[in-house]
Amino acid sequence: MEPIPLTLISLLFISLTTSQCLDTRCESGISAGLDTFSVTEYGAIGDGKHYDTAAIQAAIDVCHQSGGGRVLLPSGGDYLTATVFLKSGVTLVVQEGARLLGGTKEEDYPNDSDRWYVVLAENATGAGITGGGEINGQGGEFVVLENERKNVMVSWNATGKCSGDECRPRLLGFLDSKDVKVWDITLNQPAYWCLHLVRCQKSWIHNISIFGDFNSPNNDGIDITDSNNTRISKCHIDTGDDAICPKSSTGPVVKLTVTDCWIRTKSSAIKLGSASSFDFRQFLFDNITIVESHRGIGVQIRDGGNAQDLVFSNIKISTRYYDPLWWGRAEPIYITSCPRFSTSKSGSISNLRFENISAVSENGVFLSGTNHGLLHNITFKNVKLTYKRWTEYPGGLFDYRPDCQGLVKHNTAGMMVEHVSGLDLQNVKMSWSKSSLINGWGTPLYFRPNTVDKISFHEWQSEKSLDI
Repeated sequence: MEPIPLTLISLLFISLTTSQCLDTRCESGISAGLDTFSVTEYGAIGDGKHYDTAAIQAAIDVCHQSGGGRVLLPSGGDYLTATVFLKSGVTLVVQEGARLLGGTKEEDYPNDSDRWYVVLAENATGAGITGGGEINGQGGEFVVLENERKNVMVSWNATGKCSGDECRPRLLGFLDSKDVKVWDITLNQPAYWCLHLVRCQKSWIHNISIFGDFNSPNNDGIDITDSNNTRISKCHIDTGDDAICPKSSTGPVVKLTVTDCWIRTKSSAIKLGSASSFDFRQFLFDNITIVESHRGIGVQIRDGGNAQDLVFSNIKISTRYYDPLWWGRAEPIYITSCPRFSTSKSGSISNLRFENISAVSENGVFLSGTNHGLLHNITFKNVKLTYKRWTEYPGGLFDYRPDCQGLVKHNTAGMMVEHVSGLDLQNVKMSWSKSSLINGWGTPLYFRPNTVDKISFHEWQSEKSLDI
């Protein structure tokens, strides 16, 4: 099967794009005929010290019971809250100059750790968040020890409600919901994941800014779990962990489009997986700028699901090494399929297209399947890869994490390829700076013997260039 052309993939998203609320009234948070309920009318103080949870929830409940509308957090207030539950037809409007602050105590959140969010919508239709203001998770309060390598974080696991070292509240959650809209809002300092869509249908995320502590783990930007028909556009994400991260745990992720975004992260800017029990299909990432990230584009299939019909186009990438405590080794493009455990199923990756890509990176492209989980039909068209070393971190490692082989010593290659059937390189140019040649690079292309077939080269070029 041939890779799906870019124009055909684009058509898959036309109905989603045009059906979203894109007019100026929606983007400004003003919709004619909707009632407005100010939280101050229900007793909110907004001093950042006293909890305003009851007042905010009362305004949401009355708004919902009245048929929907807007719940307003007026400018100038800092509204401290435990979990508030957003409901169908209600848009939470945090005005510019207002902040919604998440509580920092375990008792601020529900008993079930799966519901630990500052704002949570469950089984809601038409719920939204906007307003130009800020929702702040006070992530700094969850840092036990600041460390430039990686912060040590609080973990609320003593009570048994949650296990492991990642027991912290997320910022925004939409669970089993439809027609989700989040736009024109700043999401700041999450303690854990920032914006989480779980089993949602038809979601629109537009013009939001996400800022997480660059040294804190697990503060993902946008996680899309088992959700379909999702559009993300014009977002600015600057955070420590994965920036845009589709995951499949209980069902497939289908029809995701991401456009016009700026990303910086100490982990992966775009990452599919590694939770991958079901399929990822029909994705489009277009006009993305990735800046000084530990990994640019990543696909990690570990749990038996498959990834297919994915297009990455018009993307500028800069990747660099950070401390190896963080997954990633400065790969601009990283595509891997391997079983998480010896008992795990193998998944496959097929029909991927990378078109109009430019990258400056400290490491090469990494394409790695397995005997039972081949990569099929991978196309690179109009791709410029520039290799340059500028940090002091050592190279010479392949990173198979999570699980699989871990970190493996190996000479660095411009493109490492193993267990691939169908690789098409069209107008691909590799440029090598003087500094990269000095720092232990191997060959431009490394093919693991007897694991690769159906390779096609059209105008492929590798050259030494001046330092940039």
